[in-house]
Amino acid sequence: MTTLPPFAPIPASLPATVPFVGPEQMERARGRPFAARLGANELTLEPSPLVAEAMRRAAVEEARWYPESTNHDLIGALATHFGYTPEEIVVGEGIDGLLGLVVRLFMAPGDRAVTSLGAYPTFNYHVVGFGGVLETVPYRDDREDMEALAERARATQARLVYVSNPDNPMGSWVSHTAIAALCDAVPSDCLVLLDEAYAELHVDPEAITPRGFRRPNLLRLRTFSKAYGLAGLRIGCAIGHPDLIAGFDRIRNHFGVTRISQHAALAALGDTTHLAGVIETVAVGRQRLADIARANDLTPLPSATNFVTVDCGRDGDYARAVLHEMLARDIFVRMPGPAPLDRCIRISTGTDAELDLAAKALPGALEAAKAE
Repeated sequence: MTTLPPFAPIPASLPATVPFVGPEQMERARGRPFAARLGANELTLEPSPLVAEAMRRAAVEEARWYPESTNHDLIGALATHFGYTPEEIVVGEGIDGLLGLVVRLFMAPGDRAVTSLGAYPTFNYHVVGFGGVLETVPYRDDREDMEALAERARATQARLVYVSNPDNPMGSWVSHTAIAALCDAVPSDCLVLLDEAYAELHVDPEAITPRGFRRPNLLRLRTFSKAYGLAGLRIGCAIGHPDLIAGFDRIRNHFGVTRISQHAALAALGDTTHLAGVIETVAVGRQRLADIARANDLTPLPSATNFVTVDCGRDGDYARAVLHEMLARDIFVRMPGPAPLDRCIRISTGTDAELDLAAKALPGALEAAKAE
């Protein structure tokens, strides 16, 4: 008699959870679509026309071929764009995919990784999935606490420290000086993993790690999912010391980034006019969301991203009630998880029509939440 083969010990020990429940899954469960999709920090604007044309051409001419496994042309363009050599860059399936490779490459079962309590959960998902141990420190003043992260890394001899700048889910940021100090303060064999998914949208250029900045223990992560509007194509890059980058060839999926994605990313990098328009539109959307919050006696937190985190002024139970009521009114938004961050909801920028719907729904959602 055959039997059901068991999982390996590490996955067998894990709960059947995923970092996010997607809006499509939520729509299926509720039986109707959302009127405004403002919870996933996607760019609701269309991508560059140059990107659309590059994708169409690649689909017609190259979809029948396997991907160009070295990502040669794209890496060359990224090296020029960011001020590095091609040997310092690897391309992968978005930051989420790269996070998995980083954890696999640098952590053994039982090794420790340090992150902020409430920070981007996909990093945690990969750490636990490869048998690592998570160490968390709380946010301080709605920002990631660089000193506390470094202190915990030293105390636990951590292999990885994860930080995002600008930050998700709070939209906050720290100075480049603080990032550099973190690199110097962690143990000598600890890698600082700097997630810069929102860097193009930053309100303070002085806070972003500059072009060509190097530390042997720093790995920068960038993506085409946010400002470039290519979240569905899953493409991003990691930037670091050539010896670190060379290690990715030992474990990466060499055919993981499609030809269509490579051509789209190349076209996106080349259309600087479109990117400038996106940055301006997102800035207007942030201001609109802040105005909507204030009009309802809520407090918008300063944001350097394509979303605004809104302090609902009470505890997590109340903010969750507000979130529930917004979903009931067909507005997809999200919120941070742990206290005290969970006093907030998080709303992505969107089109004028989508923000109109959010503005219309929020007063009723607040009234209903107060009555619960």
